[in-house]
Parts: sequence; C-alpha cells; structure tokens
Amino acid sequence: MTTRIGSLDRRMFLRGAIAAAAMGSMAVACGSPSSDSGDTDKPKGETSAKNPFGVAKNSKVEACIFNGGYGTDYVGYANKVIGSQIAGVSVTVKPVVDIAPELQPRFVGGNPPDLIDNSGEDQIGFLSILDQLETLDDVLEANNYEGKKIADTIYAGVKAPGTFNGKFVGLNYVMTVYGVWYSKTLFAANGWTAPKTWDEAYELGKKAKEKGKYLWVFGKEAATYYQTLVIDSAIKEGGDEVRISLEKLEADSWSQKPIQDILKVLEKMVKEGMFVPGGSGTQFQKAQAAWSNDQKALLYPTGGWIENEMKKATKADFQMTGIPEFTVTSSPKMPYEAVHAAAGEPFMVPKKAKNAAGGKETLRAMLSKEAASNFSKTKLAPTIVKDTVPADGYGSTALVSQSKMLADAGENIFDHKFVGAYGINTDMLVPWNSFLAGDLDAAGLTKALQKISDKIRNDDSIKKFEVS
Repeated sequence: MTTRIGSLDRRMFLRGAIAAAAMGSMAVACGSPSSDSGDTDKPKGETSAKNPFGVAKNSKVEACIFNGGYGTDYVGYANKVIGSQIAGVSVTVKPVVDIAPELQPRFVGGNPPDLIDNSGEDQIGFLSILDQLETLDDVLEANNYEGKKIADTIYAGVKAPGTFNGKFVGLNYVMTVYGVWYSKTLFAANGWTAPKTWDEAYELGKKAKEKGKYLWVFGKEAATYYQTLVIDSAIKEGGDEVRISLEKLEADSWSQKPIQDILKVLEKMVKEGMFVPGGSGTQFQKAQAAWSNDQKALLYPTGGWIENEMKKATKADFQMTGIPEFTVTSSPKMPYEAVHAAAGEPFMVPKKAKNAAGGKETLRAMLSKEAASNFSKTKLAPTIVKDTVPADGYGSTALVSQSKMLADAGENIFDHKFVGAYGINTDMLVPWNSFLAGDLDAAGLTKALQKISDKIRNDDSIKKFEVS
C-alpha cells in the first residue's frame, strides 16, 4: 500500500486508470450484486468456546492477501495454529497486488473471498462497500487461542482506523509507525545528526551533495510516501485542525499554511537536485535500493515495513533507524516527538463470503500470541498484539527505533485516513511524480491535489465518512 496504505499505505503499485474508474463505479456496482450465493451452500459448525464463530470442521478458507512489504506467508502461518481449535480447517492464501481491480468483480458477482487484506495502492475504498462487510466486533470479544479475551491483549485505539460511520469493518493487524529512515552507521561515519526540522533537513541535503550523495530518493509507485510525510509534518506543525480540514475535503484544505510551508521547502530541494534523478521512471523497490543498498540517498520517508521489504537489498551493518517526521519550526503545536502511528494492513470479511466464519476464525488465529510473535520475528514489525516484541527487537534496529518512537510520543500519536477511505491514492500519484521530478511546482501540485479532494466532496454518489 496497504493502504501500505493510510493507510496509506503503505507498499504501493501503480495502476492509475483502473483504480480511478473503480472508485467512480463501485458505490453503484458493488451495492447491487448480480447474484446472491445465499446461505444454503455455506459450511456451518457448532459454536463453542474454541469455535466462537461456528466454523465447520474440515472447511476451507479463501484468503486474498495483498502481496506487499510483508508478503503473504504470515497469513498462511494461521494453518499452524488453527487446527488446535477446529479440526481440519485450512486457509488457502492467494497473493494479490491489485486489490480493487481483481476483487471488485467478485463483490459485484456476489462471490467474494472469505478474508481480504485490503491494502496497497489499489485498495478498495471502504465506504463504497461498507454495507457488504461483516462487522468485526465479535472477533475482539472472542477469546484468543491462549484463552484470553482478544480485546484485552491488543493496543488501545485499534478499532478507530477500521471504523467507518460507526461500523468496525476493518481489522488492522500491523502496528505501523511512520517516519523518516536513515542508516545509523552512515550518519555516524560522516558525523551527521538526524534532522528534526525541515530547515535542518535542507542543510543536511547540502552536506550530502558535498559527499556526492542525495538527500532523498523516490520511486514511481511510491511517490505519495512524500505526501504522507507532508501531511504528517503539517499536522504536527499546525495541529489537528490541519487533519480535520483535509479529511472534511474542505475547499482550501491543501492551501493551509503548514502544508504550503513544507511544499516550498520540498520544491527548493527538488530544484537544487537533492533527489536521486529519474524517480518517476523507476520501480519503487529499485529506487529504495539506491538508498538501502547503494546509499546514494540519506533519507527515506516510509512506514515500519521498510526493513522487511528491503531485507534482501540492504547493505550489511546499515542499522536502519527511524525518527519522527520533521516540524517546520521549533515551536510546533505538537511536539517533535509526536508520531503518525496506527494499526495498518486492514483485513475485512465480506458478508457474502462462502465461509465468512472461517475468515473471522483466521483472524482469531492470527491474533494468537504465537502467530503475532512469529510475525514480529519474521517481518520485523509489531502487530496490534501487545507483549510480543522483546527489548532487543529480535536484533532489528528498525524495530527497536519504532518502539522508541512510540514510547517517546506518549499520548501524541495521530493518524489520518481520508486517502484510504476514498481510494484516491492512485489519482494522487500522478501529480506527486511530476512534482518530485521537477515538472510541476508547489502551486501546481496544490491545485492538482485540491482538485482530487473537490471531486470527492462534490460527488453525492460517494459516501462520506464522519470526521472527528
């Protein structure tokens, strides 16, 4: 994306026209499936303490999982634990890159999968299929495989990013921390200090040029990672009203001063050659490798999935480390330590799935301490399940830094979800690629982004989520 994605999610792939068309038609098309599989052919089982959703023994669960930074094997891991609760249940995992284009027709046809990781650049806008999704409150009310109520084993606020208009339909599995990432060893070798403000970042960019390096890098499918950075920094600088204006799709939301101040600095960085050239024509993982493996660039804005995503293309002893998003001034409305963090990788269970109960049971298996610990150990990122990451972060400096950022932020943790809610990331990729390539100035970028927000706001056929 996820969202990648939200989510933005984070782990994104470019499929512009398809997703843009999907967003416009889904509210109508998905609301009237051409066929209804009904309940007669759905497997059923007896409910019990070990089978709270009544999953049939020996039934199959079809899980379509976004194949991004975390891969898909962690969902398949559910097969290692699910049998301890219900005999013979098995999960078949299908990796998917383009979630909306591939799965939208199945919603229309009334035969969606049992479980979907609705993440990545081409995620389905939740609001467009809200009435077609199971609510997932009962998953959190159930006991986990260790016999404890799931709601008591997860971080607070987990339901918020997956709740739309009062309905909890997206269970976000990964505790994603967003920030700016760098190599601790590279910085130590050059005597550099990680920047806290945009001015400090600009000065670091000049020092990078003296060493024949760049400050930033970007890839075409992930250009909106910089949008996330801008929004995060602007919220810290200007306060929650910046987020509220963006999420309400207000007519001048992208013209807010904190956003414009940051865009002007970014524009200066682009003009002065602080970005690795050719990003708009480079596949995003190849671009990221120029940072993590070749060390052509010093900084990269992304989420906590980055270490796992680039583990095969990261220089030895890189010591990947994350820091909070920059502020504009030294006296922002939120402290520098404030951080954008939220549960990510939103899982959903369609009402018309053949084995919706199996989809929920798969989530329960994934929320077991064994499965959650396995995820953190193998993906080097925390899940929403507490007490599954040791102090040494399984040897991961990135995981340790995420824990530090969360601890330092305290109560100053925030999130925003309008991009993922409306499925508009694909549209935003085009102007962001142009801006970072130097073909569009800050004013042009602002106009393009505002046009996207205005289009959603003025379209009465698109459901709007309640902003608070």
